[in-house]
Amino acid sequence: MGKLPQYFIVDADALPEIFLKVAEAKRLLETGESGTVNQAARRVGISRSAFYKYKDSLRPFNDMLNGRIITFQILLKNEPGVLSAVLNIFARSGANILTINQSIPAGGSAVVSVGTETSGLTMTVEELLGQLGQETGVVRCEILAG
Repeated sequence: MGKLPQYFIVDADALPEIFLKVAEAKRLLETGESGTVNQAARRVGISRSAFYKYKDSLRPFNDMLNGRIITFQILLKNEPGVLSAVLNIFARSGANILTINQSIPAGGSAVVSVGTETSGLTMTVEELLGQLGQETGVVRCEILAG
């Protein structure tokens, strides 16, 4: 029996340059800016063999999550209007809220899990997380499952 693949979420700044170039070449192909692998590879400064070596092992985070169900876990201060403001961010992002579960507030805060379907997002998942994290009353926001 073969070894199951392991996946990691890694900050792009920590990746070797070849992975970033392969990701850019894939983007050029997907958007039609380059018509062939040879054109895309040349444009980003890598060989075709390097592209083929890594292309199936690399996928941008937001692409992995596009069109999927993602559960966000958000720690909110127990203050009027905080949950409403968070839900408004989801609405503006184009995420379709499927479920909302809130714990009973304890110690001045409550955990809220929001299940969303992401095919309608008008921003990246990273941008959505950033907006949620900057909202007044949000203590912490992370992806619980997706």
